[in-house]
Amino acid sequence: MLRALDIRDMLIIDRLELTFQPGLNALTGETGAGKSILLDSLGFVLGWRGRAELVRQGAAQGEVVAEFELPEGHPAHAILTEAGLPGGSELILRRVNTAEGRKTAWVNDRRCSGEVLRALSETLVELHGQHDDRGLLNPRGHRGMLDAYAGAEPQLAAVRAAWTEMARARKALAETEAAVAAVRSVEEFLRHSVAELDKLDPQPGEDAELDARRRMMQGSERIRDDVARAFAMLGGDGAEGAMADALRWLEGVADRAEGQLDEPLAALGRALIELGEAQDGVTACLEALDFNPAELEQTEERLFAIRALARKHDVAPDDLSGYADTLRARLGQLEAGDADLADRRVAVQAAQATYNAAAEALSALRREAAGRLDAAVMAELAPLKMERAVFQTQITPADPGPEGQDAVAFTVATNPGAPSGPLNKIASGGELSRFLLALKVCLSGDDSTRTMIFDEIDRGVGGATADAVGRRLAALAQGGQVLVVTHSPQVAARAAHHWRVQKHVTDGQTLSTVLPLSEPDRIDEIARMVSGDVITDEARAAARSLLQA
Repeated sequence: MLRALDIRDMLIIDRLELTFQPGLNALTGETGAGKSILLDSLGFVLGWRGRAELVRQGAAQGEVVAEFELPEGHPAHAILTEAGLPGGSELILRRVNTAEGRKTAWVNDRRCSGEVLRALSETLVELHGQHDDRGLLNPRGHRGMLDAYAGAEPQLAAVRAAWTEMARARKALAETEAAVAAVRSVEEFLRHSVAELDKLDPQPGEDAELDARRRMMQGSERIRDDVARAFAMLGGDGAEGAMADALRWLEGVADRAEGQLDEPLAALGRALIELGEAQDGVTACLEALDFNPAELEQTEERLFAIRALARKHDVAPDDLSGYADTLRARLGQLEAGDADLADRRVAVQAAQATYNAAAEALSALRREAAGRLDAAVMAELAPLKMERAVFQTQITPADPGPEGQDAVAFTVATNPGAPSGPLNKIASGGELSRFLLALKVCLSGDDSTRTMIFDEIDRGVGGATADAVGRRLAALAQGGQVLVVTHSPQVAARAAHHWRVQKHVTDGQTLSTVLPLSEPDRIDEIARMVSGDVITDEARAAARSLLQA
């Protein structure tokens, strides 16, 4: 609920502080007194796009502060939380517009964007009037209004869940189809590559082993003669024989050397052992250097084949074995692909059937609610002197989506047999106002979380019709808050709180102000609305009669 509005230096308002109350609040005044400026200022602080030049002439900046009361569970709390703004039971919006056109906004003393203000405004205020394209005249919102009237949230939740599941199933099917198609497009390549790899059967580490063997065989002819000569020098005719002779001669005289030869003898023994190990290693080398030339050719052929496959598949030679397993797995997808596709298609069909059933149930509920809404609006139109008009909620097929498969539009025909069409295309100004009021009365339900503003919605009507408009506005205001800008004395008389907007000239400047009216002041204001500039006793009597009705 809107508690207060503080306006400074906006258009022809220099300073204005208003405190609003629950129930029906009426704003009256002569044409041009500045009633629309109040709505422009409220729209400005709510982030609505309106006039470009709002700052009062001569002022450096204009400012509007709006204070709202937020009950627990109000949808504005969720927007504040998402935006990281402080919440609570009180919401204070402040927006400044400099003379240069720069705009700055705060929510509860924290800077925020115009987008946040507009999101909050959707939960705080409803504006209804002949030129309102944000509310009842906007066909894009008609489906949501009908759903709220029908109490369709459970059915909507079921449709949304079914739509989400159907989208998930379709995505899974598309991914499986793409995967299978990708494998099929390279099936011949995969089968040839797997056969080629299986035939060669490369093993991890084999490339390094073959390369070492090849290099050894290539160099064996150059080193074998030297290794053989070295082996001869180590044998009995070489180092081994000489060391054996030396050991025998020393052992023959060791007992007469008084222990001087013990260490040399031990060293010679160890040397002979090491020499034997060296001979064994050289022998093994000679055996390794003995190779068949055909073996070198075979080794090179396999080494080159492994490396050629590695280059072909752009993998390391040691990874060929694992790469073959990967290709085999991709081929295996072909065998499982048909089964997976069949399962995915069954899942899509099941999800589609679930969605169709949920959407049809929602459509049936909408059709039933549309009939009730049409009857309710028609019942409201009769007291508003529009008993010959026809209101119809049209439900037509639409592309399926998370909100169902229906398009909803509120249409009217001003006379029986006349073609029907959108509200703002068919009805005249006065008729449109009454259509909007009747529709709002039927759609309001128990929603009292938003302040409803009606901007001259009673234009073009008078007498009993204007009284019927006032009674319906008062009914809408019960348990909530309604602000009405009106020129109708019948409507103003139904208000629980009444303000007069008036202009005055100060120091050569025309300024607008708003005054709360006491009971005597209300009589005079309503009398002015009845009779014009000259307030007669008869007009005051008529005003008292309206206030007491």
